[in-house]
Amino acid sequence: MTGKHRFLALGDSYTIGEGVAAAERWPVQLAVALRQDGFPIDDPRIIARTGWTTDELLAEIESASPSVERGYDLVTLLIGVNDQYRGRGVDSFRAGFERLLQLARTFALGSARVIVISIPDWSVTPFARDDPRGAPAIAREIDEFNAVARDMAQSAGAAVVDVTGISRRAAEDPQLLAADALHPSAAMYRLWVPVIQREAEKLLRA
Repeated sequence: MTGKHRFLALGDSYTIGEGVAAAERWPVQLAVALRQDGFPIDDPRIIARTGWTTDELLAEIESASPSVERGYDLVTLLIGVNDQYRGRGVDSFRAGFERLLQLARTFALGSARVIVISIPDWSVTPFARDDPRGAPAIAREIDEFNAVARDMAQSAGAAVVDVTGISRRAAEDPQLLAADALHPSAAMYRLWVPVIQREAEKLLRA
């Protein structure tokens, strides 16, 4: 379907939907929900891959930049979990995230239609049980990364949507995880979509 609004989703495994069908990725679910709510929007262009850090996403965007035109009506950015997982510090994340936020704003012709989405907390997943850092430390690091991203986004005039709290429900509900016991299931993405949709509709009305 072709609509008048153009949507670019930037990220990592959470945006490409590792472990779920293409139709179950949250950007795809979001586009469907927006159309159902009367917002004509194209299917999302997704630049994301499982395992990408901020610098890897940045390198991919820069290599693809000739084909990533400016003028998207909605740009989302969800990145950082792999920086945290690989043990990179907050300062390293801050530098990469700043550049990505600048690019997101460029693609959206400003910050008014950029949404930064918080990093989910994988400490509640079975996958985290074997991590020597321990779940409490992982959760603290996720919160630190999210605080940096939130402050930078707000300073730049971008919107922020928090899905971290929703992700923590997986501690009590294994159906919210994909078969790999790490990534979100389609059911979790369905919980994300309404909170992202509310912010997206505000921006698209502006």
